[in-house]
Amino acid sequence: MTDDVGRPRVSNLAGDAAAFTSNVFLVAGERTVLVDAGANFDAVAALREHTGTLDAVVLTHTHPDHVGNVEDLRGAFGVETWGFDADAEAVDHAVADGETVRIGDHSYEVLHTPGHAPDHFCLYAADPGVLFAGDLVFQGGAFGRTDLQGADRRTLVDSVDRLLDRVDPDCRVLYAGHGPAVEEPYPTVELAREVAGRE
Repeated sequence: MTDDVGRPRVSNLAGDAAAFTSNVFLVAGERTVLVDAGANFDAVAALREHTGTLDAVVLTHTHPDHVGNVEDLRGAFGVETWGFDADAEAVDHAVADGETVRIGDHSYEVLHTPGHAPDHFCLYAADPGVLFAGDLVFQGGAFGRTDLQGADRRTLVDSVDRLLDRVDPDCRVLYAGHGPAVEEPYPTVELAREVAGRE
């Protein structure tokens, strides 16, 4: 399912949540998928307002605000999860750097982008020009915290560099783990690189 300009139809189930949570992106289509599960709100009820089925949950990383609803989603939909670290309790199946994952009607490349978290990855589909950036980059050139366990500022800068190398400058939209979507996001990623690289 796509919008009027050919992008996947993406709904943020956590958009109205009055709680500390990540964004939870529902991507409908051939394979109905949630990108991140969120926390501290009723994701099952929010999902049922949009659809009665769910094929998978893909986790950009396993910080609590991104995985808190995993058990409820597993119980309600019998769904399994995909993430970078198969040893994490919230992850049923591991995905590897460079692997492709079907989300909605498109294939997304997994780009391992640690720095905010060791198991962090972004998802990029060149054809529709869509990037799910997790907590690596946000609106306004902001970037994920590097004062958490397992985080590292230099590693995050390297990960942002990787995005700049891999993502097309004509990328159409970035869906971040927190905050609004970013249209024409390449300059935002460039700004995040500049800001994060300052000592």
